Amino acid sequence: MPRASAPDEVEALHALVLGSLDDDQAVDTVSIPLAGKSAIADHMVIASGRSTRQVASMAQKLAERIKAETGRPARIEGLPNADWVLIDAGDVIVHLFRPEVRSFYNLERMWAFGEAPAAGNA
Repeated sequence: MPRASAPDEVEALHALVLGSLDDDQAVDTVSIPLAGKSAIADHMVIASGRSTRQVASMAQKLAERIKAETGRPARIEGLPNADWVLIDAGDVIVHLFRPEVRSFYNLERMWAFGEAPAAGNA
């Protein structure tokens, strides 16, 4: 998905993602700033759902909200199994997991860039 260039558009998209996940009762949402650290996106958001059904529902609703707000479709991968769903919204990459799958892959540690992970995030 093409990335926006204006910082206010990036922050609006980031806020939309966080708000959507909060509305859908995502668990342990973490946002990792990537600006200046990676060319793939400005933010990576990682969250969990309590079941594959919740993960799939959160992903579909988030993609619909992104399309409605920005006019740009988000790319989704992993929806059929919904153990780990990736939503590529351009400037914001979202990973939605079932808790067991999230702890196995531990993306927070991989992308921490030497920073200590926030307490309470497995």
